[in-house]
Amino acid sequence: MRKILIVEDDRQMRQELKIFLDNNGYEGHILADFSDVPGEVLSLQPDLVLLDIKLPGQNGQMILRELRRESQIPVIMVTSMDSEMDEVVSMSWGADDYITKPYNPTLLLLHVEALFKRLGQPVEKESLTYRNVKVNFLKSTLETENGDILLSKNEITIFRCLLLKQGQIVSRDELMDDLWDNREFVDDNTLTVNINRLRRKLEEIGLKNVVQTRRSQGYVLI
Repeated sequence: MRKILIVEDDRQMRQELKIFLDNNGYEGHILADFSDVPGEVLSLQPDLVLLDIKLPGQNGQMILRELRRESQIPVIMVTSMDSEMDEVVSMSWGADDYITKPYNPTLLLLHVEALFKRLGQPVEKESLTYRNVKVNFLKSTLETENGDILLSKNEITIFRCLLLKQGQIVSRDELMDDLWDNREFVDDNTLTVNINRLRRKLEEIGLKNVVQTRRSQGYVLI
């Protein structure tokens, strides 16, 4: 299991991020003492560091610069500063990626996975968490405290596509491509049937109206 070190001074945010990472197949570690961040990183040897730029005592960019003298451990800079200059400086000093707060946790997860892929470390994602429900792609289940709901192959494929683009409109064509990889063999009515079945199963676990239709555009998971 890959270790991800969270260097963030907001106590609630770092705790929530650790839980999110733990629930999505990673081993989250929290660093709360910022007196020697590079030394702590080198000691733990994580697979990735999520490094906030604005830290008490020392700027995250300076920490990155010092860390790069000793190690090439992947670093994603995380900041509330929406400035192109911050991004330029961070990347020039060796950051592997950059994301601005506030961010959708699923978007951060995609950044993490994309970085591992670029570094030649394939990511086999077994599950994601949505509204306290564990979506297990290997088992094709929605796992809750009250039991599991089994999804069909088509239903889990649709839900995965919607979940990875949560908050964005996903077209019917895109969903059909994910299901069958070739539009010539797609029955448009079949997609509607699977969407309706998925909605009913989500409602069984209290998730009502989370898959919404956008007329003439597609669907969005809220």
